[in-house]
Amino acid sequence: MTTYRIAGIPGDGIGVDVTAEARKVLGRAAELHHFGLEWTEFDWSCERYTRTGTLMPDDGIEQLSAFDAILLGAVGFPGVPDHVSLWGLLIPVRRAFAQYVNLRPVRLLPGTTSVLAGRTAAELEMVIVRENSEGEYSTIGGRHNRGRPDEFALQEAVFTRAGVERIVRYAFDLARTRSGRVCSATKSNGIVHTMPFWDEIFAEVAAGYPDVAAEQCHIDALAARMVQQPGRLDVVVASNLFGDILSDLAAAVTGGLGMAPSGNINPEREFPSMFEAVHGSAPDIAGQGIANPVAQVLTAAMMLRQLGEDAAAAAVEGAVEKVLADGAVRTPDLGGRSTTAELGSAIAAAL
Repeated sequence: MTTYRIAGIPGDGIGVDVTAEARKVLGRAAELHHFGLEWTEFDWSCERYTRTGTLMPDDGIEQLSAFDAILLGAVGFPGVPDHVSLWGLLIPVRRAFAQYVNLRPVRLLPGTTSVLAGRTAAELEMVIVRENSEGEYSTIGGRHNRGRPDEFALQEAVFTRAGVERIVRYAFDLARTRSGRVCSATKSNGIVHTMPFWDEIFAEVAAGYPDVAAEQCHIDALAARMVQQPGRLDVVVASNLFGDILSDLAAAVTGGLGMAPSGNINPEREFPSMFEAVHGSAPDIAGQGIANPVAQVLTAAMMLRQLGEDAAAAAVEGAVEKVLADGAVRTPDLGGRSTTAELGSAIAAAL
């Protein structure tokens, strides 16, 4: 029997609550599909930061390198600036392990409704392929003349040919397994260096995929299309910043952030990939037993698929759909009165 070593980082707030339910479902899936999961839990979080001054220890990356995958809860808590929590854990892990694909599938699940009136589930399914290792999220730049009238901030974006080409190629390969359509998010009419560079590489890669329909769309028009004509979109490929924004919008129109999984993927499998729900730590409801664990459970299914346990991943996704379609067990955000643990247990039982 194959046993996978998993690093669990529950993080902060509801990350702790929903990760416990994802582990419950994973445990049942492993039992039914005859593989093992060996967990090691780390307390890396904003709470740790307030005690020690760091979210993870100096050798944190080295510790994680021994694992097959990482399941992350959510990181963030009042009193710790967002840039500290992001750059203290999430981004260093993404970059150290070449997790250059941030994959965010979104779809309207059975028994749930969209904020867009009259849209069907067939119209509300897409996947955002976000470049995850460079782009606008760069440390190059700085603050100058602090406190003076002429104070200014400089932030540099970094786009490499290798980085853009590999994320675009990933999107085209993914589209071949879906509808055969890719839309590239750009803003080359306003950003005069990086976005034309992105567009050129997108066109070069597209020429090698004559069987895939390719188009590019300015980010502002693309955001409008996602609301007005979501059925026209399937695979959307975008830079780090644009992908971050579009994926939250896509989740919002397909049932909410509480339903949206994501994975930080190293496609070559040279390093562990890390999986996290799209939603944040929601400290205002942490520990109350009312958080929706669906996004984290679906995130866990993505982790199983990356590990090669496709049947178990499909079973977890099917169990989520069955429970939501039945409607008897729902957390308050879904219009029910069930607890986080009750919904997690119902999904595990549905396996």
